[in-house]
Amino acid sequence: MLLLGIVGMARSWLGRAHEVVHGGMALVCGAAALTVLVRLAGDGTDAETLALPVGLPWLRANLRLDALSAVFLLAVNLVGCLAALFGWSYARHEAEPGRVLPFFPLFIAGMNLVLVADDAFVFLMAWEFMSLSSWLLVLASHREEETRRAAYVYLVMASFGTACLLLAFGILAGQAGGYGFEAIRAHPLGAVPASFAALLVLLGAGSKAGLVPLHVWLPLAHPAAPSHVSALMSGVMTKVAIYGLIRVLFDLVGEPLWWWGAVLAVLGAITAVVGVLYALMQDDVKKLLAYSTVENIGVIVIGLGLALVFKASGVPALAALAMTAAMLHVLNHGLFKSILFFGAGAVLTATGERDLDRLGGLIHRMPATALFCLVGAAAISALPPLNGFVAEWMLFQAVLNGPLLEQWELKIGFAVIGALLALSAALAAACFVRFYGIAFLGRPRSPGAGQAREVDAVMLSAIAVPAVLCVVVGVLPKLAIAMIEPANRLTTGEGMFDAGGHGGWVWLAPASAFGNSYSGFMMFMTILILTILAVFMIHRYASNRVRRSIPWACGFTDPAPLGQYSASSFAQPLRRVFGGQIFGAREVVDMPAPGETRPARFTLEMRDPAWDRLFTPVVRLVGWLADRIEGLQFLTIRQYLSLMFFALVVLLVMVAVSQ
Repeated sequence: MLLLGIVGMARSWLGRAHEVVHGGMALVCGAAALTVLVRLAGDGTDAETLALPVGLPWLRANLRLDALSAVFLLAVNLVGCLAALFGWSYARHEAEPGRVLPFFPLFIAGMNLVLVADDAFVFLMAWEFMSLSSWLLVLASHREEETRRAAYVYLVMASFGTACLLLAFGILAGQAGGYGFEAIRAHPLGAVPASFAALLVLLGAGSKAGLVPLHVWLPLAHPAAPSHVSALMSGVMTKVAIYGLIRVLFDLVGEPLWWWGAVLAVLGAITAVVGVLYALMQDDVKKLLAYSTVENIGVIVIGLGLALVFKASGVPALAALAMTAAMLHVLNHGLFKSILFFGAGAVLTATGERDLDRLGGLIHRMPATALFCLVGAAAISALPPLNGFVAEWMLFQAVLNGPLLEQWELKIGFAVIGALLALSAALAAACFVRFYGIAFLGRPRSPGAGQAREVDAVMLSAIAVPAVLCVVVGVLPKLAIAMIEPANRLTTGEGMFDAGGHGGWVWLAPASAFGNSYSGFMMFMTILILTILAVFMIHRYASNRVRRSIPWACGFTDPAPLGQYSASSFAQPLRRVFGGQIFGAREVVDMPAPGETRPARFTLEMRDPAWDRLFTPVVRLVGWLADRIEGLQFLTIRQYLSLMFFALVVLLVMVAVSQ
């Protein structure tokens, strides 16, 4: 991967560098994904370690591949292979593809290194490497003001996240000072320092994943990058942050406390609902998909929170069920979000448009892209028999078993979380009905949409592969769940079927779900048979006579394409219900008086409250502190010595107290 990055830098003398880099990355990532897949299909429980003589003087670079790393490596390299394949053709349509080439391989290499790191130094170095390379990819179109702002916000949030993780690993190392993960496991912390470490990891990894209210960078940075890079950032970089949460909370920090999981589940539920509501309001296709990633991260974090609660409460079977749902959704989201971002890139290539209200009618001009995007939209909406439904069904099974816990707070809390999860699922379906209906159905709303042509076979193959996998995993989910089982046992102490799960490869019947079962294959066959039967009945008994009539167009006899139902009008009812509190929405209607010839105007203003209620006060505080600290450069020698003496006394007191 590093060699391919060097090739990207040498693009000036290598004329076809984009084909070499993207083609090489497709091969490398494909080989890595296949290797990990073979390992997971086998036993997958043996960990492999490697110590390299580099790094800090007293610490070698320790690498380790275990079952948990393998699951996330599969997600990263599978999506990386598809993104490289899509980019091989997509780069031809980019204005300056050379700005992406040096950093695309380095970005994927950084994510892989995070997943195999076995000490804090390598983990943080790889984390920062991943962040900086993705930041440079966001800056690929740096001439646009919005892109520069997105890159700045992303860099600030990435620095904040790294600082939190640095402090967390400092606490985990403890007085022994062992930064290797094996040393951290051997010296578990007490409840108070462990809770501080868990909080810092939640802030550090949660900001990278996009948890509310630390999500503000994500809908700015992800759309600014090229489409295949956006698929990587949304589809797998956020999952690397999820890996960091799992690695610390389920592996390194020791025995968890149940309230850690409760906090995670509540944050996940809020993130899911807020993310999908924001997605519903977006007219920019890529920004809509970025906010949808926030929603899906919330769903995954709900699963992690429930698993942590069940593990701390001594119910490992239910912990395994919730963890399986979370990790299966990690794999699923990488697949259907790749379809949708690649589809958005194909639409952008064919039409030059990202605004929903300037698309339409693409199902006739881009039928293959429309078909694959329909699969992705149905999967992300959690419709059976596709893969998105399976993970959310399992998550609901875990929520419904919440009343088995002893704490009354959790009994009530699980009911509320279940309601919010159901609300987010319903809103996600509405969001992608809006997305697909406005973009692909109806009539073209702009010349670009009217003149669109299908993209080439390379782009289509990159979209088709995850679409097929969405169907396969949805119809036969136990194939994917079997690969997750070793990671389940590592994190929760039990596999989902260890307590007597049954059903073979057709029925998904986890023992921890107490009798509930689901068969994606039977659902698929039922839908297929009913579809064939409906088509037969229509063709057999319906009239063959052609009937033509003028469609209803609100009284207009010759409706223009712009008179169709728009993305804004679709979202208006939900905006008026939720907009005042969640979006800070303000509608201004300027209606001319009778006799005036000027047009009526409608203005909509929306602002993320996180900016006003969290980030703006923090920026002001940092500015105030900076002004105060600036005065330190004008102190006298005596004042400097006094300040150093005071700092030394404080440090000695801290050391004495910690002994």
